[in-house]
Amino acid sequence: MITLQRIRIVACSRWLCTSHCKPVGPNISVSGESGHGSLSFRNLSTSTERRTIMPAWVIDGYGGNEVLRFTKNASFPIIHYPNEVIVKVHAAGLNPIDISMRGGYGAATLAMRRDPLNINQSGREFPLVLGRDVSGVIMECGLDVAYFKPGDEVWAAVPPWKQGGLAEFVVLSANEVSHKPKSLSHPEAAAVPYVASTAWSALVNTGGVSKDNCANKRMLIIGASGGVGTFAIQMLKAWGAHQLKSLEKFDLILDNVGGVTENWALDFLKPWAGAKYVTLVTPFLFNTDRLGVADGMMQNGVTIARKTLKHLCKGVHYRWGFFAPSGPTLDDISEMVDAGQVRPVLEEQFPFSQVPQAFLKLEKGHARGKTVVNVVTGSGDAQ
Repeated sequence: MITLQRIRIVACSRWLCTSHCKPVGPNISVSGESGHGSLSFRNLSTSTERRTIMPAWVIDGYGGNEVLRFTKNASFPIIHYPNEVIVKVHAAGLNPIDISMRGGYGAATLAMRRDPLNINQSGREFPLVLGRDVSGVIMECGLDVAYFKPGDEVWAAVPPWKQGGLAEFVVLSANEVSHKPKSLSHPEAAAVPYVASTAWSALVNTGGVSKDNCANKRMLIIGASGGVGTFAIQMLKAWGAHQLKSLEKFDLILDNVGGVTENWALDFLKPWAGAKYVTLVTPFLFNTDRLGVADGMMQNGVTIARKTLKHLCKGVHYRWGFFAPSGPTLDDISEMVDAGQVRPVLEEQFPFSQVPQAFLKLEKGHARGKTVVNVVTGSGDAQ
């Protein structure tokens, strides 16, 4: 009952209430798409100043570090839906997925997610802004946003189909945003959302782990020194998981490495006991990039069926974990951070003028912490 009541409270406060954001300027109306006639909608947002451009690091095509380009004329984000907010970015975190996306990883699937009806021409995602982690301040709220107000300090993990955080401003859905932990500076906060959301999704949503049953489960994290693995270890420890002192079989294995690890890792699961192997290395986007969306999805279905049935016959469950942006999840993580149960692991900070150097640092690998870009000068100061 407590869980159900909490869900209702979160849903009511984030999505179902009407807006209490104070108007900060003249109303803006939104018209319909060109070529489809002019459509009139109710006003979605308010603002004192109508800006049209902003500074940002963008890419105009896929490739190596040479495709990164700084511009002062990037399009300013617009609130298209009444549940969206515009965030002034103070710090942005980089992740390996940013390097992959710079090279075109997932382009076919993400293009379909951005434009499901295939109305726009190919390549309309450019200029594309990378950066999956953001920490900043709410600048503007849509009219249906009640959980936030302008001036709130927030953090978020930006979905890969949206414009990222290597820009002065970013627009996000309110249910993807959370209040930043009070104990963290903006650069520290920008080191957490993406890896934390991914670890939470893999362990909780896919693996079925919670703080109530964690102490009774034997779990193995493969690739525990990486960003997701480091946070997963901290989260499990905060929930009461104990250090293993024997090599008995496990209830859950989280694999952050992939490759040949699954050839031996599944043998360490308890058979016929509901044990799960959860891997964060999936072939799904690679298949759609290589084969196209239709054939790629068909190949994905074959892969899912084959691996699931093969290991189910051995008494264990084979599952794939994915990044899932979630403001309510970050609310829980924020409480854990402020309680001192988990902490960000920040290795190096770069000024906004040195984004290419930040990417080169990330590409070298073997990092012990996150790479963060300070978009606002002085955002590295302690809060």
